Amino acid sequence: MKAFRAADAPARPADPMTFSGAATTARLAADSTGTPVHVYRVEFAPGSRTRWHMHSGPQWLFVTDGRVRAQTLGADAIDLNTGDVVVFAPNEKHWHGAAPGASGAHLAFNVNLTTEWLEPVTDTEYGA
Repeated sequence: MKAFRAADAPARPADPMTFSGAATTARLAADSTGTPVHVYRVEFAPGSRTRWHMHSGPQWLFVTDGRVRAQTLGADAIDLNTGDVVVFAPNEKHWHGAAPGASGAHLAFNVNLTTEWLEPVTDTEYGA
């Protein structure tokens, strides 16, 4: 058994090179035994979001608070509420953040992946 204590994972301001707007991230757990898994809690202020990005493995997002918006390249953005889950396939170009006019938070489960950060999400893309 391996325990991860919330007190050992303080929230930090999100990297402005990978996020737009005010957001915080906390790496809650990480284990590279067997299949590597990293778990993050991300909190988004209204209007904040990630850049477009892709992962080499699957990413699962569990919305824990508020409303979160997510979009895959070429598809319409969707809004997710507390309790909703979205899964991005490996190499699926996407972004996620607070839904317009709301704040939101999610747990991100990154399974055996690396992240390639791309261009910012424009206000037009965010609001569409």
